[in-house]
Amino acid sequence: MVAWGFLSPWALGFVMFVLGPMVLSLVVSFTDYPILRPSETRFVGLENYQAAWNDELLRHSLAVTLLYTAIAVPADLVVGLVLALILNMRARGVAVFRTIFFLPIMISGAGGASVAVALLWAFVFQPRFGLLNAVLGLVNLPPQLWVASTTQVIPSLALMSLWSVGRSMLVYLAGLQALPGEVMLAAQVDGASSLRRFWQITLPLLTPMVLFNLILGLIGAMQTFTQAYVITQGGPRDASLFYLIYLYRNAFTYLETGYASAMAWILFALTLLLTLIIFRTARKWVFYAAEPPER
Repeated sequence: MVAWGFLSPWALGFVMFVLGPMVLSLVVSFTDYPILRPSETRFVGLENYQAAWNDELLRHSLAVTLLYTAIAVPADLVVGLVLALILNMRARGVAVFRTIFFLPIMISGAGGASVAVALLWAFVFQPRFGLLNAVLGLVNLPPQLWVASTTQVIPSLALMSLWSVGRSMLVYLAGLQALPGEVMLAAQVDGASSLRRFWQITLPLLTPMVLFNLILGLIGAMQTFTQAYVITQGGPRDASLFYLIYLYRNAFTYLETGYASAMAWILFALTLLLTLIIFRTARKWVFYAAEPPER
C-alpha cells in the first residue's frame, strides 16, 4: 500500500492523460465523430481505415516522414558519435564543451521552447537575409532557398534536427567512458592502430548505445511536427507535409476526428513495426560483452 501510495500520482496521471486518451482515440477511430456535435456520433467500423488506405495525400505525408527519418536519424547517429569521440579526449576545458553541446536539449525541451527554437531556425534558413546564406556569401558560394525549396526543405529540416544531437552524444559519451580500459590497452600493446581499435573494439562495444539512439531517433523522427509546422506549415507545395501535420489538419482544420484518430493508430502500428524489425535485426549486429553477436 505504501508503494502504491507513492506511485498513485504518476498512475493517476498516466490513466487520465495517456492511457485514457489512447483508448478513447481507438474507439473514436471506428466512428464518424463530429467534434462540435458529439451527439451525432455514429459507428462506421473500418471505414476510416479504408479511407486512409485510399488517401493519396496520406501516402505522400508518410513518404515525406520516412524520407526525413532516413536522413535525420543516420545523421544524428554519426554526428553524435563523432562529437562523443572528440569530447572523450582528455583536454583542458572539455567539460565546458560537453555542456555547450548538451545545452540545446535543455533549451528545446517541449512546448513553447520548441516553438521558439523553430522560429530561430526559420531565421537561419530565411532565403533572402538568413544566417546560413550570409555565411555562404562570406565564402563566395551562391545563396540557397533552403526551406523555400521543394527539394531542399527536407534536408534542411534534417540539418536542423542536429540541434539536439547532444542527446545521442551524451549516451555515446557514457558508453565510451564505460569501455574496459584493459581491452584497449591490450590492443595497443599488440600494435593495433587507432583506426583498427575503433572499428574492432570501440564500435562493437558501443553498439548497444547505437541501438538505443536508433530507437529513440526513429520514434522521434516519425513524430516530427513542431519544427515543420512552425517553419513551413507543410509547404512549399506539401513538400514538408509530415504525417502529423496532415493528421493535425484532419483533426483541427477539417474536424474529421474519427479519421485523425485512425491516422494516429496507423502511425503507432507503423512505428511499432519498424521498432520490432530493428530489435529483430539487432541480434546480428549488437554486441554485448557477455555474449557474441548472432551470426
